[in-house]
Amino acid sequence: MKTIAIIPARGGSKRIPEKNIQLFGGLPLLVHSIQYALANSEIIDELYVSTDNESIKRIALSYGAKAVDRPETLSGDLEPTVSAMRHVLESLEENVENVILLQPTNPLRPDNLLKESFEIYQKENCDSLFTVTRNHQKFGKIKENKFLPFNYDIGQRSQDLEPLFFENGLLYITKAALILEDTIISKNAYPLNVNHIFANIDIDTPEDMDYAEYLFQRHKL
Repeated sequence: MKTIAIIPARGGSKRIPEKNIQLFGGLPLLVHSIQYALANSEIIDELYVSTDNESIKRIALSYGAKAVDRPETLSGDLEPTVSAMRHVLESLEENVENVILLQPTNPLRPDNLLKESFEIYQKENCDSLFTVTRNHQKFGKIKENKFLPFNYDIGQRSQDLEPLFFENGLLYITKAALILEDTIISKNAYPLNVNHIFANIDIDTPEDMDYAEYLFQRHKL
């Protein structure tokens, strides 16, 4: 039974045109996730890029990934990622046990993250695992021009907040059977806490790209 990685990389992007192939650290953005997957070949048997874009397809193939043509019906702004993943699985003839999702908008990951995550995934006999990071901010809502604290009391110190975590998007590991049921994160999913500066990167705007580039230059070997 195989473990595969899927990188969903459609062509459409409103805030950053052709975002997935914009240069980042001297390479097209999605290439960083391709190289991360290939560096973990002891875990990943096959790597697939799901795309509706010929330029993305050519780049994916030239950097060592396999490409799956995503139909237009699964490439809209509102289409969930899991539908592209399910399409990849349904296009394969071999049996797949585990699927690793690597989003191209998270180009920076700790080197050992996948190895450590997969070991936990297997040891805990998980059906899915995803990475989270603790939040240290004070949140609130504004209602009728009044600020209503959500996760703290006015005057409370930040270090005394009840721990809250956010889904950082660095990576996901899921049983293929769940993907075929349109699920990436199951109710019993293992939330792996990642305390790393890269967990704060999810490129959606030009400002996100600038910040990610700054961190890349600062932390590259």
